[in-house]
Amino acid sequence: MTTPSPRPITDVAVGIVYDRDGRVLLGQRRADQAYAGWWEFPGGKFEAGEDAHAALVRELDEELGIDVERSDAWVVREHVYEHAHVRLHFRHVVGWRGEARGREGQSLAWCDPAAISVAPLLPAAIATVRWLALPRRYWLTDAAGLGIGPFLDLFEVRLAKLAGQWARPDDRAMVVLREPDLAADEVAGLWRAMLSRVAAAGLAGRLPLLVSSRPDLAATTEAPMIAGVHLTGRDLHQRQRRQIVASRLDPALLAASCHGAEDLVACDRIGGDFAVYGPVLATASHPGSQGIGWAGLAAQIAATPVPVFALGGVGPGDLDRARRAGAHGIAMQRAAWR
Repeated sequence: MTTPSPRPITDVAVGIVYDRDGRVLLGQRRADQAYAGWWEFPGGKFEAGEDAHAALVRELDEELGIDVERSDAWVVREHVYEHAHVRLHFRHVVGWRGEARGREGQSLAWCDPAAISVAPLLPAAIATVRWLALPRRYWLTDAAGLGIGPFLDLFEVRLAKLAGQWARPDDRAMVVLREPDLAADEVAGLWRAMLSRVAAAGLAGRLPLLVSSRPDLAATTEAPMIAGVHLTGRDLHQRQRRQIVASRLDPALLAASCHGAEDLVACDRIGGDFAVYGPVLATASHPGSQGIGWAGLAAQIAATPVPVFALGGVGPGDLDRARRAGAHGIAMQRAAWR
């Protein structure tokens, strides 16, 4: 979140440029620029009549000499510097041609998204860096629907496949234990069984395991194994992060279920790392709703300050469509286990 500023807001397009190895590109600011020597993602100011994609295409040609073929919306964040108030339109550049080089004399570095090695980072980039390593797939448990035993069998199968493809960043996943229809003792037992299977698959410490804020497992289970907490829509507006995530869990992921612009702003305000947004399509759990559709999703998250996972009737084959709509990835419950 930003504080009010008397300065006019300058819109800036920012590119998260990936190479074939999944590394992201950062550039070092020149000696004649504010924050000289600091590192940032490439991009620049909008010109008259440009949208974020058009501005990014032009800027990356001028700065790097590359031809951007496709960029997907990601997050929009404001930052107030001593010299300017900027609105940063971060976009994933997933299709480009050419050889990136510092055409303006700036140094460049390709970095692992999970371990950015250059410093110092421009302040406006710091908030987004931690999100670059978020997996693209978010799985919600479905033990109540499938039965605990059958669910755990499927979970074990998914873990084996996941372990075999962990080297490919876009194939990684996160899992949230969300079982509002199970009794508390069943949920606690399910959590322990999931931990055991994750360890057996060799994914302990790699596969992020989150728990729902209802019931509040963070206070009753093995806290060090909890990678984060997923807030229900009600909890998002009723509690603060410090009340949800105990200090022993930090640094933990904080997610929230969102259904509108106010929810996305609230998620950002409490330091949320990502939001689950929907329903996008018709689902069995919401039989009377057709969902907002992909165009509706793109419109409603166009200015999201946090990464969004598309939820509701979404399947494994919808990842690319979700990304084109501006989502970071897809969230699935039934489709994740079938």
